[in-house]
Amino acid sequence: MAEIIEIKDTSGEELLPYTDTAELSLKGAGLFVAESPKVIRTALDAGYEPVSLLAEKKYITGQAADIIARLGEVPVFSADKALLIELTGYKLTQGVLCAMKRKPLPQASPEGVRRVAVLEDIMNQTNVGAIFRSAAAMGIDEVLLTEGCSDPLFRRTIRVSMGTVFQVPWRFAGRSEEDYINRLRGEGFITAAMALRPDTLSIDDKRLKTADKLAIVLGTEGDGLKDKTIAECDYTVKIPMAHGVDSLNVAAAGAVAFWETRAR
Repeated sequence: MAEIIEIKDTSGEELLPYTDTAELSLKGAGLFVAESPKVIRTALDAGYEPVSLLAEKKYITGQAADIIARLGEVPVFSADKALLIELTGYKLTQGVLCAMKRKPLPQASPEGVRRVAVLEDIMNQTNVGAIFRSAAAMGIDEVLLTEGCSDPLFRRTIRVSMGTVFQVPWRFAGRSEEDYINRLRGEGFITAAMALRPDTLSIDDKRLKTADKLAIVLGTEGDGLKDKTIAECDYTVKIPMAHGVDSLNVAAAGAVAFWETRAR
């Protein structure tokens, strides 16, 4: 049974995962923090190992009760809302956080992958989380990130993704795999760069819809994809716009592209 520990002050070393806002140091320690009961349940279902739980008092016997029942002897820290805000520096979403251990990332794609979303240097945590949520909803089999991307297990990204970062397989291309587009092509993928160029296919082009294996490549806000990346892709692709709008936010564009090109 989990041990419920009421917090009296915010200085305990065991609370560091919740007070350390430098998430890279958490990553270096092999940890991440999941926020909200739904997200924590999804992480537990995906086999992530909890280290501790932090919950507002009223949720101990409320919406966190089923989570606590799954934790075994993992410590559960509890306090009122005011102290939790002081501890974390922000208002908790639904009053529950869970520090968890990271898993080793896969080095290769899972079997049977037909649709891959490639994220090139996307640093905005909200955009990364929203892309994962759309990828899960639209049947993307894997997300491949370049080293310049924000980590999918940062707290805000996890929360925005609604826990789908625990459901869609993902990995980083790695510093030794800068030529990842040609590697994907060598694995039989048609590669489609989402970019504003005159020589583009429409997103509803049948060559994309009928591709057996397709990688959709998305770039950062503002700069977009690198010229080298676009040149190496099989196609440059755009989403037709109305009312003089030139482009969508990258997360919105990803959702449209994933839906239009989903495996039939």
